[in-house]
Amino acid sequence: MPDAPPRYKRVLLKVSGEALMGDQSFGIDTGVLDRTAEDIAEVVKSGVELCLVIGGGNIFRGVSLAGRGMERAQADYMGMLATVMNALAMQGALEKIGVYTRVQSAIPMEAVCEPYIRRRALRHLEKGRVVIFAAGVGAPFFTTDTGAALRSAEMGCDALFKGTSVDGVYTADPKKDPAAERYETLSYQEVLAKDLRVMDASATSMMRDNQIPIVVFSIRERGNFLKVLNGEGVYTTIA
Repeated sequence: MPDAPPRYKRVLLKVSGEALMGDQSFGIDTGVLDRTAEDIAEVVKSGVELCLVIGGGNIFRGVSLAGRGMERAQADYMGMLATVMNALAMQGALEKIGVYTRVQSAIPMEAVCEPYIRRRALRHLEKGRVVIFAAGVGAPFFTTDTGAALRSAEMGCDALFKGTSVDGVYTADPKKDPAAERYETLSYQEVLAKDLRVMDASATSMMRDNQIPIVVFSIRERGNFLKVLNGEGVYTTIA
């Protein structure tokens, strides 16, 4: 573990639901889930206060089903429920290795998790618990990117870390274009003007308005989260 203290005291980690699929075409790969939980545990042990947002695309994508004829609001609510399933799975993986967590849902469902209450979430963070925010913002027509941006602002986070399958933001999709080049740094305005789709436009604008940097890195490499948190490894910073 690096000797240098982490650069940030409190961060939000945004992970796509697809990142939990591994090489599967659907659902949760328990190996990937456990490996991600171990990365999170390392960061918590380093003294960082951490909250988490996980997408639901590995189980259900509201936008894609809406495109096939389902009412958009109904499809979005179904997608929000998928994020609750992922949040509970991550909670189980973290608590199995001794990390205390709380799941808070923007759609109240007291039988399985807490409702989202900002002051309670802040108290959990202060006590060293990982808070997993589920169900987006509790309303349709908003993505989990927007939910992550909103929660990072509400929690007073120093940065939003976006864990993806690639090690930063590129000029093109590096999986399709071998000539694609990675950006070391970008401004919020460059992301919006070039339509780089790191996060949706409303989420990027919210990060800009609250001056919260976005750090894009690969969540698939074991130990990379802590490494990037300490300013090492490969990543792209948007500020």
